Amino acid sequence: MPRAPIPYRLLSVLFLLVLSAQGSFCQPNPAKPDLCQGSYYTEEQAVRVLQDLSDEYHDRASWEKRAALIRRGILEGAELQHMPRQPLTVIRTGVHRQHEYIVENIAIETLPGYYLTGNLYRPARRISSMAGILSPHGHFYHPDGRFQEQEQKLCATLARMGATVFTYDMVGFGDNRQCSHEIPKALKLQTYNSIRALDFLLSLPDIDSSRIAVTGASGGGTQTILLTAIDSRVKVSVPIVMVSAYFFGGCICESGMPIHRRPDHLTNNVEIAALAAPRPMLLISDDSDWTRNCPRVEYPYIRTLYSWYGVPQNVGNVHLTGEKHDLGPSKRQAVYAFLIRQLRLEDKTMLKGSEIDESNSAALSVESLTVFNQQYPRPTGAVSGDEAVMGLLNW
Repeated sequence: MPRAPIPYRLLSVLFLLVLSAQGSFCQPNPAKPDLCQGSYYTEEQAVRVLQDLSDEYHDRASWEKRAALIRRGILEGAELQHMPRQPLTVIRTGVHRQHEYIVENIAIETLPGYYLTGNLYRPARRISSMAGILSPHGHFYHPDGRFQEQEQKLCATLARMGATVFTYDMVGFGDNRQCSHEIPKALKLQTYNSIRALDFLLSLPDIDSSRIAVTGASGGGTQTILLTAIDSRVKVSVPIVMVSAYFFGGCICESGMPIHRRPDHLTNNVEIAALAAPRPMLLISDDSDWTRNCPRVEYPYIRTLYSWYGVPQNVGNVHLTGEKHDLGPSKRQAVYAFLIRQLRLEDKTMLKGSEIDESNSAALSVESLTVFNQQYPRPTGAVSGDEAVMGLLNW
């Protein structure tokens, strides 16, 4: 079947952008014209592109036709349509008991010989029905990823509220070192790992499948919107300091495969985030990075799409003026407030004034949280090296 052509008005905008390539238009990787990377548009160009897209759909039916196209484009561009779903092998190598919650060191075999590493946070008390939350981390260092205090505080506090939370490594981060972060198909592997992390979370006892959320900051925000876009099992989404009309992700793990530019359409992270509709979503932004325009550009655009479902209140924006690109305390407080409402978490004993008290959410050592070590080595038969891991991805 022939593919539908790119609409004329959008094509004209793209043509003008290409003509200005020597000026303000930015394509960081001209050797790969099928990719949209980094600050692909200027801020002004991004607004014009959204205006043009708004002419392509005008109600729920026309948006859902577009949404199906974008969703298929992500699956095809990331080569995820035919990935295997083998039974999960779960490895537990350590348990850390705190006063109100428990942390476990977990690895799951997402592909034969490839182990996704992370930590599972759960309440210390028995709860018969719990919300489940995935927390992919961003490109944060010293220590990196899930070991950061800001990530540990988030996960521990949510567990103290009665949720089970799984935070897991990016490719090449933490002790997920079977390959580098720069493998050509990092986006494919990370997105697939998120799908398998969700499989793991839903396999746990007492998890309420109607209360599943994903939240992450920066690159973790990219993983948040991608997983929510392609997996309907996610019921609530909180991308933090990521969704932008002009910025497409600066890392190979976010935009290193052709999920935005397809033979029959060109999309952006605003439309990808909007694939969450009508499920509840909170956009958290600040004015020091690419999310600075969210209150006047990205959020109103997405809210219009939600209005076509009759639930404009299901999407919100917390914009933090004067803040930097991180998962800092005020961003975490915004996450707590939203997830308390959407997942029916328990907060009454944790309020200190108008905020959630994090003082009993400890930051454990890197050594404590590491899954594989001398006592618990990575299993025999684990693949090693970029070439070997890439070989697993050739489906």
